Amino acid sequence: MIELKEKCKTLLRIKNEAHDSEIVDLISACKLDLKKTGINVKDGDALIEHAIFCYVKANFGIENKDFEKLNESYESLKASLALSGDYHVE
Repeated sequence: MIELKEKCKTLLRIKNEAHDSEIVDLISACKLDLKKTGINVKDGDALIEHAIFCYVKANFGIENKDFEKLNESYESLKASLALSGDYHVE
């Protein structure tokens, strides 16, 4: 299975390691934000990964012209996950 960092790099069309630490930090921040909302962050779960992709893509770099749209997608998915019984922290 492809590592989450590598999936994010592919999504961002990055082939080198120059931004690896920023990407790893964004993945960690997203996971913490989801956990703070009471969401059980399951490794390999497609919806959790999609939320991470939206978060990383929205927050990567400076002056992202698509920030609002991507952040809105992330927040909407986060709210949906928080309301789903399948994702509640036990």
